[in-house]
Amino acid sequence: MSTPQDLSQAVWRKSSYSDGTGGNCVEVADGLPGVLPVRDSKVPDGPALFFCRAGWGAFVTAVRHDEF
Repeated sequence: MSTPQDLSQAVWRKSSYSDGTGGNCVEVADGLPGVLPVRDSKVPDGPALFFCRAGWGAFVTAVRHDEF
């Protein structure tokens, strides 16, 4: 089991696909080696999911191509 990443200094950015009304907002934090944390912007103190960069990239590509 790995030790959780410290996200206290993370700089989060909102997805460009998030709507502007405060709903359906996903944020990601860049700058952590090897992983990309993702969280719900409505719950900033809540948990974050960690994805490997390749896995997140494949997911974003699939969303862009309407594969879901």
